[in-house]
Amino acid sequence: MDVAVAVILLLFASFMALGVFAAVKTARAVKRGVERTGIEARRVVEETGLRARRYSRPGPAGKLAELRLALRTSITSTAEALEGQASVDPSLSEAVALLGRLRSHAHELDAELRLLEREPDRARIAARIGELEERTRRITHSADSLRWAAQDRARRFADDDLAALGRDIDLEAGALRHWAPAALPEPEPEPRTQPGRRREPASEPGAGQPPKAL
Repeated sequence: MDVAVAVILLLFASFMALGVFAAVKTARAVKRGVERTGIEARRVVEETGLRARRYSRPGPAGKLAELRLALRTSITSTAEALEGQASVDPSLSEAVALLGRLRSHAHELDAELRLLEREPDRARIAARIGELEERTRRITHSADSLRWAAQDRARRFADDDLAALGRDIDLEAGALRHWAPAALPEPEPEPRTQPGRRREPASEPGAGQPPKAL
């Protein structure tokens, strides 16, 4: 009796532990999903504001918004391209690491641009526009180079795979067309008679026997 109670308590404790573990994992997954949704929402709001300031504020202020928008668009597009393909192509891991280093420079530059947006001295902003534009161009060019290389690599692999698939299909189609015709059954040979000998008809029953007396 004591053994049965101990087994029941052990099973109950195991089920409770599994339940707590599943609940913790679910809570963490929900939290990560909420955080990703929040980050994505903030990014969309910020980019929408940058687009609005780009056209509504002439001069250096509008140029700062344009640089920030170009920087964000290039880094985000490259990250989506590389991280989406790295799961199926391990050779992109080095490119992902390089993008991480490049993203750090992009964040530093974006912070400088954000501070200059609050700068009241327009002359100071205008004096730094050339330098900031050159740094933005270098970062976006590097990010675009990584993205374009990843796209070319994915397209080359797709073309090679499609060509190999076409060759396999051609071989299979040719094999399917070379079928063997069905053999027709041979007719049975007719019985032959010897030369000069006639074939006598089969005698009926009782033929050639003397009639029986009544």
